[in-house]
Amino acid sequence: MFRLDYPPLANWAGFSAALLYVVTLLPTILRVVFPSTKTTGIPKKLLIQRRLLGIIAFLLSVIHGYWMVSKRELDFLDIQTYWIYCQGIFTFLIFTLLAITSNDWSVKKLKKSWKKLHKLTYLAMFLLLWHVIDKMWGHWTWVTPPSLLITGIITALFVIRVIRENYVLDKSKAQSSQSKAPEATASKKD
Repeated sequence: MFRLDYPPLANWAGFSAALLYVVTLLPTILRVVFPSTKTTGIPKKLLIQRRLLGIIAFLLSVIHGYWMVSKRELDFLDIQTYWIYCQGIFTFLIFTLLAITSNDWSVKKLKKSWKKLHKLTYLAMFLLLWHVIDKMWGHWTWVTPPSLLITGIITALFVIRVIRENYVLDKSKAQSSQSKAPEATASKKD
């Protein structure tokens, strides 16, 4: 019979980190996928707190990682450890980079590179979904279904966002080339 176990504190920390991280991804995704949310002001309010929420999510992921490493007594000199926990390790490294550079000084110093660096958050999103599926599948606790749900939904919304943005970009390129075509014809006639 299917049963949900009570999660250890490490899982609660991981779930809380994932939840806050997903909230940091919402503003842009909501604006693109659900344009009507702009009028509610929700994306703007989330955007104001995004940096703080991201830092808290990072700190919770540190706690999660520390407790998991302690509980499982992981040997970081063993290459198998990196193979087994590659998604979690890469996600944590990305979160570390993003947390270190989530300040005004880094934005000013890195300029355009800062935006490129912070696009790693979308790679982390896919890695996080993989991490949750790989590590929690078959070890069902009370936080497993909501973890799968929130990481799965945000990943699906991100894919929809990319499709929509590409559709809008293609549409504007087509309109631009159509508007240039009569001008080119007119200039040939002149």
